[in-house]
Amino acid sequence: LAKHPEIKALMKPDYNLIWVVVLMVLAQLTAFYLVKDLDWKWVVFWAYVFGSCISHSMTLAIHEISHNSAFGNCKAMWNRWFGIFANLPLGLPYSISFKRYHMDHHRYLGGDGIDVDIPTNFEGWFFCTRFRKFIWIVLQPFFYAIRPLCINPKPITRLEIINLLAQLAFDVAIYYLWGVKSIFYMLAGSVLGLGLHPISGHFIAEHYMFLKGHETYSYYGPLNLLTFNVGYHNEHHDFPNIPGKSLPLVKKIAAEYYDNLPQYNSWIKVLYDFVMDDTISPYSRMKRQLKGEVKQD
Repeated sequence: LAKHPEIKALMKPDYNLIWVVVLMVLAQLTAFYLVKDLDWKWVVFWAYVFGSCISHSMTLAIHEISHNSAFGNCKAMWNRWFGIFANLPLGLPYSISFKRYHMDHHRYLGGDGIDVDIPTNFEGWFFCTRFRKFIWIVLQPFFYAIRPLCINPKPITRLEIINLLAQLAFDVAIYYLWGVKSIFYMLAGSVLGLGLHPISGHFIAEHYMFLKGHETYSYYGPLNLLTFNVGYHNEHHDFPNIPGKSLPLVKKIAAEYYDNLPQYNSWIKVLYDFVMDDTISPYSRMKRQLKGEVKQD
């Protein structure tokens, strides 16, 4: 910032995010209706080909909202309510809890017992062969859901209860209106989209140490169009209050800081390399013992 103070001008809400999220919710509602009378094989097909992409993209929209990118820091609660709305087509309550834990990830990156993005000791010990690492990738959504309860459980808040009740009401409404196939499409799309899926390469690409000494990596490929530029991950951790829409400008303005860092060209290759490289496992993360006062949401 001292060298490039113009970056401060990018620290403002991205109001286009609101309309993109609304359109994504409408797209999924349309899909719920269209799949209700299809054969099961086509329900599964469209859940993976279309629903999974929308669902994973929506989790990254929720990531943006967790940083108050939709309405700005001055309207923090508006972002929380909008996150609950964005959560609806995923089928499972997620938004409010994600916000609480994700802020810890930014404040205490790699903090032992705090950052739940770090795999558990069991994950590192058990998923150590190529086949087991493949299964670990498939089961990623389950580990991301269970890991906070093992590493850093937090008291349930009123907003989390509201998130849960709103989600249950929405799921019941979809089942009542369009039946079990729409519910299956919704839940399967979320599980498949966060598991063995090209977009899921970002989970591993972001912080797994393929190169010693480099714990955060960026990806500048076309899948950023579906993921609100989450691939610009070094830039995001440097400036978490800048919406994903503006992160390419951060890289352009401060190119001398980013152009020479290790980067990825393919999230699919990241998944392949993670499975096939015997030197890489869930243990390939930087873990820190935190000192001093720790403040959590």
